[in-house]
Amino acid sequence: MLRTMSIAGLLLLAAAAAQAEPARPSLKAEVAVAGELVQIGDLVEHAGAFADVAIFRSPDLGTTGSVPTARVREALRPYGLAELDTGGLAEVVVTRPSRAITVKEMEGRILQALAGQRGLGAAADLKLNIDQSLRTIHVEANATAELQVVRLSIDPYGSRFGIVLDIPGSAMLRRTPLRLSGRVTETAETVVLTRSLQRGEVIRQPDIAIERHPRAEVSKDGVAQLAHVTGLAVRRPLRAGHALRHADVMKPELVQRDATVTLIYEVPGILLTIRGKAMEAGAEGAVIGVLNLQSKRTVHGTVTGPGQVAVTGTIARTGPAKTASLQPADAPNQPE
Repeated sequence: MLRTMSIAGLLLLAAAAAQAEPARPSLKAEVAVAGELVQIGDLVEHAGAFADVAIFRSPDLGTTGSVPTARVREALRPYGLAELDTGGLAEVVVTRPSRAITVKEMEGRILQALAGQRGLGAAADLKLNIDQSLRTIHVEANATAELQVVRLSIDPYGSRFGIVLDIPGSAMLRRTPLRLSGRVTETAETVVLTRSLQRGEVIRQPDIAIERHPRAEVSKDGVAQLAHVTGLAVRRPLRAGHALRHADVMKPELVQRDATVTLIYEVPGILLTIRGKAMEAGAEGAVIGVLNLQSKRTVHGTVTGPGQVAVTGTIARTGPAKTASLQPADAPNQPE
């Protein structure tokens, strides 16, 4: 009985001693710091009264650095912590978390602020040319508010601007305000050629694309949608990059100048066909001159299809009405 009580007492004494003995300081392998200075407590577990003492500068926001263990020991020596448990670590990795503000986010906020100012259009129609070289910036990770416009100025012509951006709660932006300036241009969508085309060539889908050009450079007759010109032909030679106008296009030519065509004479009950020579090119529905190769006279007709021209007129005939297809040498009553 006495032996059991003795053992229990020893265990209690050992536990009390363990509680009374402070934990040994030990080095951390990886740490994240929020402030501009690295404190002893950031690097060392159980740093005690020295936990809030700053010994190093922190890495830049959004970056990671490392500190050799030997250098940490040297910095801790004045505080009696040089003999801490390093766990065999050669260095400590220190990261400073941040919130990244991208170039796209900055430009988007500027466009929103400029939209509608001094006659400018919607943000989607504006193009920025920033004087400064923009890059992603990093602010404190706890600065979670939206990017805000503190000040905005625009010249009377609505082209040059100056702006100051801020994020509430960011000490970094309080010290170094984000001041930007540049030029804003209003743009409009227009259809451009992706390759050069010769007169009469038909525009196919791969031949065109939509680009944004300064609105002042876009013709009032400019084409804004691909569907408006796909399948049409160009009236004159055009180079790649040309911004198309409605005046640049036409229906595809179904008859070429000097080409042999079929002249179709049609009156109620009679259909005659004969060869002719086109005196000019023409698209479907166009009225062109055609030389009748039999009579050597020029007639005018309407282009109705590839190589076909229809002429409506009165043809003298005898006998009942009929439909005929005659070659020039067989035609008893040759039309003019």
